[in-house]
Amino acid sequence: MAKTINVTRNGQSAVFNFKSLDRAALYGKRRRIAFDEAGKACLRASLLNDGSMVLKSGMTGQGYFLPDGRWVAQGDLEGINPDGSPAELVPSTIGVDVALEGPVPIEEVLDMKVATVYKLDAESLPEGLNSSLKSGDCYRFPFNFRPDYRAETGILLANTDGTWALIGEPVTHEWSEFGRAVDVVAATADDEDADDLDFEMF
Repeated sequence: MAKTINVTRNGQSAVFNFKSLDRAALYGKRRRIAFDEAGKACLRASLLNDGSMVLKSGMTGQGYFLPDGRWVAQGDLEGINPDGSPAELVPSTIGVDVALEGPVPIEEVLDMKVATVYKLDAESLPEGLNSSLKSGDCYRFPFNFRPDYRAETGILLANTDGTWALIGEPVTHEWSEFGRAVDVVAATADDEDADDLDFEMF
């Protein structure tokens, strides 16, 4: 069954198939491949500091070694909040109806730190939402590809090339202006030492 992004607005649902858009899709890519003496492609691997084990690509994503050498599987890890309390696992939104918020100002889109861009293909799209998107409106929705401890923010928009979902995190800015006092943090001895540049090192 295909994975879909499902959103609702004014009691009506829209369902989109989606495909990640990356630099390789836009510009193409080149790969540098090493071959051994027999002409077979080499596989990249890492050697542990003590030389006891060779790790191939993908093996480190299965878990972690503790400083004492014990192995902890990825599935055994739990999220912890800064105060030490257990973090709540946020379920996946794939295939689940989530409400659109907005239209949101274009400034909110520009203030996004975008991590992923999805090209959307509508399975169903109400005419009201379609017209709104074509007129330049943008909508916000919660997004979580897989269960995680932190949901991302999605922005639904459209242009002449199609319909898109921008996935990332809002970026907040602290502005300063004339007539407004600036909060100055007192520098420590370590900070002062760090600012000393030795130009003879260049």
